Amino acid sequence: MSQRTGTVRRVFHALTRRLFTLQQVDSRSAAASLGRRRFVRQLGILAVGISVLKVQIAEAVDRLIKNVRLWRSPDKTRLVFDVTNSVEHKKFHLSNPSRLVIDINDAKLSGSFSGLELKNTPISKIRHGTRNKKDLRIVFDLTEKVSDEIFLLKPYGTYGHRLVIDLFDDESRKPKPVVKKQPAGLRDIVIAIDAGHGGEDPGAIAYGGGYEKHVTLAIAKDLAALVNREKGFKAVLVRTGDYYIDLRRRTKIARDNNADLFISIHADGFKDRRAKGASVFAISHKGATSETARWLAQKENAADQIGGEDGISLGDKDDVLAGVLLDLSMTSTLSSSLEVGSKVLTNMGIINRLHKKHVEQAGFMVLKSPDIPSILVETGFLTNPEESRKLKSRSHQQAMAKAIFSGTKTWFYKKPPPDTLVAKWKQDGTLKTRPSKYVIKAGDTLLGIANQFDTSLSALKRANRLSSANNIRVGQVLVIPN
Repeated sequence: MSQRTGTVRRVFHALTRRLFTLQQVDSRSAAASLGRRRFVRQLGILAVGISVLKVQIAEAVDRLIKNVRLWRSPDKTRLVFDVTNSVEHKKFHLSNPSRLVIDINDAKLSGSFSGLELKNTPISKIRHGTRNKKDLRIVFDLTEKVSDEIFLLKPYGTYGHRLVIDLFDDESRKPKPVVKKQPAGLRDIVIAIDAGHGGEDPGAIAYGGGYEKHVTLAIAKDLAALVNREKGFKAVLVRTGDYYIDLRRRTKIARDNNADLFISIHADGFKDRRAKGASVFAISHKGATSETARWLAQKENAADQIGGEDGISLGDKDDVLAGVLLDLSMTSTLSSSLEVGSKVLTNMGIINRLHKKHVEQAGFMVLKSPDIPSILVETGFLTNPEESRKLKSRSHQQAMAKAIFSGTKTWFYKKPPPDTLVAKWKQDGTLKTRPSKYVIKAGDTLLGIANQFDTSLSALKRANRLSSANNIRVGQVLVIPN
């Protein structure tokens, strides 16, 4: 027990004895000797003092390190320790062999590290022991050079205090990716697909069990597979596994891969289980304005460009010109985001109820790229029993991915980036924008089919000689007019 803990305990016991003595005194005699008001006031002060000291004793005694979790991402290893209270710590490195040492004041370990999967991490072994009879020392035996970042997280949601240790891989030892450049005008359309949350951040908790992070990753992988199967398109998965990525880094990954569109996949959660329906979001005007200001403030130090790989650098522009360029870029990006979002929302409405029938706008951090059209897709409410069951099923996840891609492809076929294969096909007249035939499935409506293939209801009825939109059946083959 620490000296501070012992002192707190002694004072606590003294106050408790004092309170017990006062309680034994006859109330009338106590009032006569001390005065009734003074007597009651002293009892109240003692009660408050004891409550405060109880908290201090708990903080001094119960600093336990428990529930250690490990997450591996492509560039770092993250360890998260649940702690009963806020802790003070310090770190240092040792060499020959390489080790990272962390000392945590007035703490002890509850449990062990034996269950952690250290494969594919720079950690070969984790050891611990007691230092100065009161501090916890944790030693990480390392197989390679790492840089580290250690920080505390305050209680949030279902989590209490957490101590986070990030070990970043040695970049110099990583193989450099070989980037094959296609001839000018023949590149694929690049779509960055971001599975929301991940790792220590589970997102919404599903009705009946399960987490948003797993649903979003499944849909993102299905969407990426569809994109990669389509000639002229290429997918970049922002998150490929169960780990967390900082929100700013998600958009940076998209920019580093010269993405033409950024899609962030999510699933809603709400306290009212009756809430249901899918949504699509684009950045709000207010969010766009604040991001323009941030970029302008950082333009001297930013290596980013607006407009992709061959875009415009802001570093050598004066503030007025840089501001105009950014405003133009954000205006164009927002317009494109709303357009592609509308196509995606229409196609999602064919397989799922919509929460709102128009693209909503909000200041989501991941939508704030000034040069990349970006949408956030809420695939439904995991807290709703019906939608939770659907969103956790593979068939619905695949259908949702198909709907998102169908809307995305429709928009890019209309407005392909000028230096892409799709743009060339459109210019040459060889671009096939929709299938010539469609077989009606259960749940289809004529209006939904028209929206899916970006044609009008009247044109679809005319091409199939239909007098009524209700005069269709499952298995019927429709001609899709071009």
